[in-house]
Amino acid sequence: MAKEKRTVCYDAALGIEAYRFEGVMQKFPNHFHDYYVIGFIEAGRRLLVCKNEETIITPGDITVFNPGDVHSCEQLDGRALDYRCLNIQEDAMKRMVGEITGRSYLPRFKRPVLVQSELAASLCELHRMIAAGEQEMDKEELALLFISQFLQEEADLPSETASPEPEDGMREVCAYLEANYQQAVSLDGISSLAGMSKYHFLRSFTRSMGITPHCYLQAIRIGRAKQLLEQGLSPAETAQRTGFSDQPHFTHTFKKLIGLTPRQYMRIFSGGPVRQPHLQGGKHD
Repeated sequence: MAKEKRTVCYDAALGIEAYRFEGVMQKFPNHFHDYYVIGFIEAGRRLLVCKNEETIITPGDITVFNPGDVHSCEQLDGRALDYRCLNIQEDAMKRMVGEITGRSYLPRFKRPVLVQSELAASLCELHRMIAAGEQEMDKEELALLFISQFLQEEADLPSETASPEPEDGMREVCAYLEANYQQAVSLDGISSLAGMSKYHFLRSFTRSMGITPHCYLQAIRIGRAKQLLEQGLSPAETAQRTGFSDQPHFTHTFKKLIGLTPRQYMRIFSGGPVRQPHLQGGKHD
């Protein structure tokens, strides 16, 4: 079996990461991101679960995740995944939407899967230009035209862009987790904060947020860890600052949710793209 290949490049001018995964068998568990992800399936048939709705995705489909959309995916046919995506930070999206519409806001895209969409050609070309490090004006032009078409075809109206509010009792817990992700958090503590028994709280939180409290906390920690790694902090220091018990646990969780090790992710921001085959064995980096 061919080795997997994971390629990641960052375009600082656009504020967009371009991921390319080839030959990947990894299952991605329930998680969310604090940025937009627009991806294209080149090979592999997968079961995608997004916001508790199941969809089978196949080559030629586009996947779209808003910030906070809970999703997971796994292989269905035993074939490896070939996939490319653009990760767009909220400030970059807001800036482009402002250029396009004259109003700076964060759009909400309605569908997690676009079946055999005509938008794929523009997505793949923009991905190619970012991966190649091109600096020509037409790269920015293509980015604006691509997002403009996405807004016209797939976005809710601005008045409908807010994410669904958590149920009563969950807002305070979410705020607590976001403020205390560096600390040890117990189910006893957060269920008491919500004024519920542990079991009732666990069921209520998962129904409201689409993810368990522990998975929610891990997603927050990994989001903060990405920011620290981008600033040049070592994986060991990042693990300590984001509440992980040790560096191996941090590395395992980071790769499970992001698809790269922390050190691979650091290399995106330290002078060039990451082109790494799958790491075998127990090296923790």
